[in-house]
Amino acid sequence: MSNALAADLTKPVPRYTSYPTAPHFHTGIDQRQYEAWLAELPADARVSLYLHLPFCDRLCWFCGCHTKQVNRYVPVTQYLVALKAEIARIGAIVGARPVTAIHWGGGSPSLLAAEDVAAVTALIRSTFNVQPTAEFSVELDPSDMEDAKFDAWAAAGLTRASIGVQDFDPKVQVAINRLQSFDQTKVVVDAMRSRGVGSVNIDMLYGLPHQTIDGAAATARQVVSLRPDRVALFGYAHVPWIKKHQTMIAEDALPDSQARFAQAAAAADVLRAAGYIAIGFDHFALPHDGMAKASVDGSLQRNFQGYTVDAHDALIGLGASAIGRLPQGYVQNVVATGDYQRRAISGEGTVARGIALSDDDRLRGFVIERLMCDFEVDFAALRQRFGAAAEPVICEAVALAMEDQRGFVTMRPGLLQVTMAGRPFVRTLAARFDAYLADDTARYSKAV
Repeated sequence: MSNALAADLTKPVPRYTSYPTAPHFHTGIDQRQYEAWLAELPADARVSLYLHLPFCDRLCWFCGCHTKQVNRYVPVTQYLVALKAEIARIGAIVGARPVTAIHWGGGSPSLLAAEDVAAVTALIRSTFNVQPTAEFSVELDPSDMEDAKFDAWAAAGLTRASIGVQDFDPKVQVAINRLQSFDQTKVVVDAMRSRGVGSVNIDMLYGLPHQTIDGAAATARQVVSLRPDRVALFGYAHVPWIKKHQTMIAEDALPDSQARFAQAAAAADVLRAAGYIAIGFDHFALPHDGMAKASVDGSLQRNFQGYTVDAHDALIGLGASAIGRLPQGYVQNVVATGDYQRRAISGEGTVARGIALSDDDRLRGFVIERLMCDFEVDFAALRQRFGAAAEPVICEAVALAMEDQRGFVTMRPGLLQVTMAGRPFVRTLAARFDAYLADDTARYSKAV
């Protein structure tokens, strides 16, 4: 691929973990509106919970999450008081509606003391109607973990551990301030499995400073030696205008678009050779995993955690900056930790902004999600779901196919399909259906 072509195809576009994307949320959606939406959920609506812990005990320079470094545990303790207050408030509205999934993200939820893991998860289970079959997952930083924490998460009912690796090359690790050996990582994988946690996934990154094509492949080989059930292969999002700590990364050490593409391809080749099935454009799973099965039967979904098999009707975000999605629209809690704590404890309410979905948003969001998950748009399914409103978008899909000169999409009877050559660029293709993008002033990360 030429440098010019790489630059064209990898130009910044949204990751499409939501549609409309977060820059289009506004303050017209508040706590009162959110709670009204919650109350309108059907009694049997399946609910998924996301809990955000916005703290780490080390600040990784590549990180794009809402988090901050803490050197004492006191801020965590204070934050948990507010989180428990929000759990109680929202749980009272959600009532007996079944909770089918719980996910802890951050930051580093593994920073939590063992007794706090037990206390908060016990509160969740006593407040919400958590189903016996609910998936319970958490993001772990190996540097935080010890036997008491392994035991606490397992006792709390953890079903899947998600472990960040990024890259095992020491030079890369120094450049991103994330020192983590292979042996440290293996300890966590083995500890979780020995305690009956049935699924492990590992996150890798490409496009990091000083990262090479051979290095990305080498890390992938080390990762597959651990035999995780799932692997996420993300492109590093260099957005120093949003995350000021990323200015610690020397931009002249970052690979260009062509090198990023080659790194992603090299790592993906290793994963496929080891028996992993490609899921969407940046996930991989072993054939027995539910995500691999969902990619075949069309039930794969996409939310703020990336690809998922969590078939919820409502995603409820708890904690500072957490985003929720309901049938009526999106909501996001206030980002600043201190403001979140004040608002949660005072009873003011934590929602800062959101967006109500229009019929056009639902239509285009469905098209974008199916492109990202299935690499195709089924015109009959669109017409069945949205009626005559689907016709203009179907015309846009046909126009995309007619304009394509790179062999990235193809038309079959009633279908727009992304070819194998086009799959790495599916974010760019999906952007063609984004009604907000033309007037969007937000800045995004590279598509590959």
